[in-house]
Amino acid sequence: MLVAMIRPKRALELGTYTGYSALCIAKNLDSDALLHTIEINDEVALFAKKFFSESDFASKIISHVGDSIKIIEQLDEQFQLVFIDANKRDYVSYYNAVFDKVSSGGFIIADNVLWDGHVLDNDKCINDAQTKGISEFNEMIKNDSRVEKLMLPLRDGLLLIRIL
Repeated sequence: MLVAMIRPKRALELGTYTGYSALCIAKNLDSDALLHTIEINDEVALFAKKFFSESDFASKIISHVGDSIKIIEQLDEQFQLVFIDANKRDYVSYYNAVFDKVSSGGFIIADNVLWDGHVLDNDKCINDAQTKGISEFNEMIKNDSRVEKLMLPLRDGLLLIRIL
């Protein structure tokens, strides 16, 4: 629904995994729009590519394998939508890497920002790298005056971030 509302011409997903969210995004893209999706694990990416090729949306999906930060640097695109659902330890780095590649008025959507409630547990925020990464990301976004933000407490939490 969010993709249909935003109607991006270019979208970027960080963390392909099985490809389910990529297919959901691609399904709602206009016919001339494209999704770049990045997965670091080559075996998982191969698994997802199989699903992409069997779908009606294969022509809308460009699959990249490797380190997201390095690939983002190489992409010569302006995105209207970025979906972050990769290594939780690196959400701050992902955000910083994509920020200047998102059009004014564009959206960054971050998944798992409630992290099963662990972000409310100080011990986990200190001792667990994934929880610490999400907690630092949430705090950074809270203080970023360049964006509007809205946290949706759906499932494990979605953070909608609109670039001003």
